[in-house]
Amino acid sequence: MNARLKQAAFTLIELMVVVAIIGILAAIAYPSYIEYVQRARRADGQAAILRVQLAQEKWRANNTSYGSLSAIGAPAQSDDKFYSIAVSNLSATGYTVTATSTAQLAGACHTLTLTVSAGGETPGPDACW
Repeated sequence: MNARLKQAAFTLIELMVVVAIIGILAAIAYPSYIEYVQRARRADGQAAILRVQLAQEKWRANNTSYGSLSAIGAPAQSDDKFYSIAVSNLSATGYTVTATSTAQLAGACHTLTLTVSAGGETPGPDACW
């Protein structure tokens, strides 16, 4: 008796179906992953701006006007180095903190701002906060 053993294997069609399914899943997951990374990096910039705001208020409690980054002892970059920080429009009643992305962030969230004046705080752009 010559019984032939049937070999178990995947056919080319089965492999192509698996590759197609993986491709579809990757096409769906990748944009979500990129959006998640951008939100995480944006949180780094927001945290840096809020730390500068806190340092400015501490400085202003003892001085007649708000101070520069070096005067208040704040770093010029966010903790994770995704944003560079600058302070402008310094006066006795307010200032503007700007965080500019050092990485490639698409859209309006490349630059985050917080303007503080006697009338209150104005973060911008709104969609990024």
